[in-house]
Amino acid sequence: MIYKDNAVKDLRIAYIGGGSRGWAWTFMRDLALEPALGGTIVLYDINKEAAKANEVIGNGITKRPEAVGKWKYVVADTLAEALTGSDFVVISILPGTFDEMESDVHEPEKYGIYQSVGDTAGPGGMVRALRTIPMFVEIAEAIRDYAPKAWVINYTNPMSLCVKTLYHVFPEIKAFGCCHEVFGTQKLLAQIAERELGLTNIAREDIVVNVLGLNHFTWFDRASYKGIDLFPVYRHFIETHFEEGFEEKDNNWMNSTFACAHRVKFDLFQKYGWIAAAGDRHLAEFMPPIYLKDPQTVASWKFGLTTVTWRKEDLKKRLEKSKRLVSGEEQVELNPSGEEGILLIKALCGLTRVISNVNIPNTAGQIPNLPKSAVVETNAVFSRDSIAPVYAGNLTEEIRQLMLPHVMNHEDVLKAALTCDYEIMLRAFRRDPLVTCSSADADKLLRKMIVNTKKYLPEGWQKISLNP
Repeated sequence: MIYKDNAVKDLRIAYIGGGSRGWAWTFMRDLALEPALGGTIVLYDINKEAAKANEVIGNGITKRPEAVGKWKYVVADTLAEALTGSDFVVISILPGTFDEMESDVHEPEKYGIYQSVGDTAGPGGMVRALRTIPMFVEIAEAIRDYAPKAWVINYTNPMSLCVKTLYHVFPEIKAFGCCHEVFGTQKLLAQIAERELGLTNIAREDIVVNVLGLNHFTWFDRASYKGIDLFPVYRHFIETHFEEGFEEKDNNWMNSTFACAHRVKFDLFQKYGWIAAAGDRHLAEFMPPIYLKDPQTVASWKFGLTTVTWRKEDLKKRLEKSKRLVSGEEQVELNPSGEEGILLIKALCGLTRVISNVNIPNTAGQIPNLPKSAVVETNAVFSRDSIAPVYAGNLTEEIRQLMLPHVMNHEDVLKAALTCDYEIMLRAFRRDPLVTCSSADADKLLRKMIVNTKKYLPEGWQKISLNP
């Protein structure tokens, strides 16, 4: 990297999953808005035509005068070509298709098991991991061979298991997982503080929090704004608004598949005394089926079940949008996304210093009462070629007990995926809090879900049938 005038303009970033019709455009627009960075983005995707479309879209953004960050977008034919010479690697892939995800999310409903997302915990998250882990083994091996010194940023779910796989295959890898769920809770706290304290224009970034937990099951044990402890403020708001919840200024929970009234967060605060710091759809999946008993219960907690039918319809819209962006009929709107990925790249280049939440192994003991082998989410200090995890402290014993089944499952699912061991996978499957059906039915369900996704599984899983 060549530094000039507090800028780096010769970066090479490999984007694995560079044919994305959505997240890639978010990444492109954030890059275009950062004047201190520039260089080459190498797009790699198993769908080469999709990557080529994003090559056109990205280079079109660069030509616009308001794009102060100048990047050249190119498509690589192979993973090795994409990685060679890269300073950073971004991983954002869909493991399989929405047909496989349809099984992940909806097959368990035949056994009374409902999932609001189906990509991290629960039956859907675990079977998705079986597809994802072999892909990440290949990616980690390629990074080891072609870009061993690159910083690797993962956005793919299940986040914890993706990052865990990268480190398992290549222990010296410089990888971390980025997730925006914490930002949403900071935003919620900012809006509640405005209402409760009569303040205005509180920036999400000014909400100072201590983050600790697992990805999508994160918690705050401290939160403040300019010296004001926000825990009493949050508590008072919940005491007076628990039933209706909180409807954000720009997000009506009834009209969005991703929105919520934050009543799950509020309930968890009343039960455990800490602020749960992820979307209600994710938080609910880590718990026993208190909030996901059935669709009626979900509605009573004022969040939604994201159906795969909705995802498929949304994909059709994004495919059409891709065509319009390629033809020039439509342009990517250049406004900040609120994500911090580009800011973290800037910090790792040494151009700034940032404290942000990050998913990395617990090897520094940032959460002392979780295993060091666990991938945890805490704050970390990003600076030149360095990520220094912040000591987060212990979980309360009650919250630790909620997390332990998932920590154990991360170990077992990784082992099962690497060895194609059905019995280990079944053990993890039965341990998940959402799997409340009988042991026999859990076996039937897991077999069916594996059969439904065999196309994307290694040879060792092909022998699994519907009958024991």
